[in-house]
Amino acid sequence: MLESVGSLTGSPWIYAVVAASVLLDVFLPVLPSGVLVITAATAAAAGSATKAVPHDAPDILALTLCAVTASVAGDLVAYRLAWRGGDRLDRAIARSRRLSSAQERLGAALSRGGGTLVVLARFAPAGRSVVSLGAGAAHRRVREFLPWSVLASVSWAVYSVALGYFGGQWLGATWLATGVSVAALFGAGAGAAYFMRRPALQE
Repeated sequence: MLESVGSLTGSPWIYAVVAASVLLDVFLPVLPSGVLVITAATAAAAGSATKAVPHDAPDILALTLCAVTASVAGDLVAYRLAWRGGDRLDRAIARSRRLSSAQERLGAALSRGGGTLVVLARFAPAGRSVVSLGAGAAHRRVREFLPWSVLASVSWAVYSVALGYFGGQWLGATWLATGVSVAALFGAGAGAAYFMRRPALQE
């Protein structure tokens, strides 16, 4: 798989692949969207270092905008589907202690005007799915959810792209650089999951 991703980074198709993966991982958290973004950013760093022509490596700004747009779009799709999910979705959420707890916590956080939970969830494993579906199922107003979704998406995309780009600059455009950057992304996810469990965010 790594070889396939590596060959894609020199093609404009990398933007479509990144967008599709980021958009869909709200429903399929196993998709390697973070790995794809980091790998593409590492390739961008290589292109910058070697003065490659623009089409040989992803553009760092275009990659960031692509990831942000796809992330917000995926959040809104999940939010709208959950909003219209009806009794079947409500019963599914009620059967899941994790989803029920997240829905209650998210509703309280958004009603107080605080969306830290939404931002943290974007980094935590499967957190984006829980929060987006929970916001929709709780029928939170879009103006309460969307600004925090945008902030979460920008934070995640900038962080992921920066990891790949600067990792490539410092360690070279190698799989070692990608591996170190991915480990840092997973570390941020673990930290976000820890902070989401803290009592201060559950009140």
